[in-house]
Amino acid sequence: MPEAKATGLCQKNNRSMSIPDLLHRLFRPFMRPRADSVMREHAVLCMGPHGLHRMAYTEWGDPDNQKVLLCVHGLTRNSRDFDMLAKALSGDYRVVCPDVAGRGCSDWLRVKFDYTFPLYVSDMVTLIARLGVQHVDWVGTSMGGVIGMLLAGQSQSPVRRLVLNDVGPLITSESLRRIGQYIGQAPEFPTLEAAEGYLRKIGASFGTLTDEQWQHLTRHSMRSIKNGFTFNYDPALADPFHMMPILLDVEAWDAYDRICHPVLAIRGAESDLLRRKTWLEMAERGPRAKLIEFPGIGHAPMLMSEDQITAIRDFLLDPDKGTAGGPRQPS
Repeated sequence: MPEAKATGLCQKNNRSMSIPDLLHRLFRPFMRPRADSVMREHAVLCMGPHGLHRMAYTEWGDPDNQKVLLCVHGLTRNSRDFDMLAKALSGDYRVVCPDVAGRGCSDWLRVKFDYTFPLYVSDMVTLIARLGVQHVDWVGTSMGGVIGMLLAGQSQSPVRRLVLNDVGPLITSESLRRIGQYIGQAPEFPTLEAAEGYLRKIGASFGTLTDEQWQHLTRHSMRSIKNGFTFNYDPALADPFHMMPILLDVEAWDAYDRICHPVLAIRGAESDLLRRKTWLEMAERGPRAKLIEFPGIGHAPMLMSEDQITAIRDFLLDPDKGTAGGPRQPS
C-alpha cells in the first residue's frame, strides 16, 4: 500500500477557513483514493504436475481497465521490484505483477523439480484467464523475460508487446555459473540493515540506486525467521544448478524467432547474461527487436530510474516506437 504522508496537523490556523475548505477537511478521510494510486494484493490457484499451488500477485490501476501489463521478475526476485514502474504506468494500464512460484508471497512447490519453465508459463496462462482479458503487454526481467518469450512465441499467444529486460535467446554459461554460486545459500541476517549490506554487495550490477530504493528492495526481499531475516524464496530453486556442471550456453532462438509482435530488448551495458553480440542479433531476426542499452549497469537494470521507466513507457504507449531500431542509449 502507499506509504502514509504527513498530514500537517500543526498547521497555523490564525486565518478563518472558507466553508468549502472546511467541508473538504471534514470529509477528506472518507474520500475514496484514486484506483491508480493504490496497490492491491490478490492470489490465484494454479495447477502443477503434483497438485495445486497459490500464486500471489499485486495489482495497480483501474481493475476494470482491459489494457493489462504483466511484469514478471527475475530468478530470485519478486513482484515488488516493479512497484515504481507499476505506479508510473498505472494511469494507462492495469498493471499486474506476480510472484512466480517459490518466490515472494507465493507457495513453495512440494516437488522441487517442478520449478521449471513449463510450469511458470502455465501459471501465467492461468493468471491471464483470471484477469479476464484476451491480450496483455509484458515486461520481463531475466527469468521473467524468458517466460515471456516462451509464451509470446506460441500460436494464439495473448502477448502483444514484449519488453525483455537484460535477457535474450542465448544465456551464457558464465552467468549461469555466477548465479549458481549464491542461489540457494539462504544466509541469515540479524537485522534488515545487515541484509541490505549483503544485497548491495550481490546486487552491485543493478547500477546506482538511491538509499530508499535499496531499502525497498531489501524490505521486500526478506522474510522473518527466529533469529532475524532471510531471503523470501525457496532455497530449492538452486537444485537445477547443482544437478550437473553448467558447461554450455542455453539457447531459445526457436521461441524468439516465432514472436510476431513488437519487442523491446533492454541491456545493461556491463551485462554478463545478455552478450552484446546476442543483443544486436535480436534486432536482425525474428521480431527484430528495438534496442536500448543503459551504461554503467550489469545484470540487470532494476527499472526504477526515470530514464528506464520512460524507455518502457515510450515503447508500450507510442505505436511509432514499437518498430525495430538500432542500438541506442537513453536520451
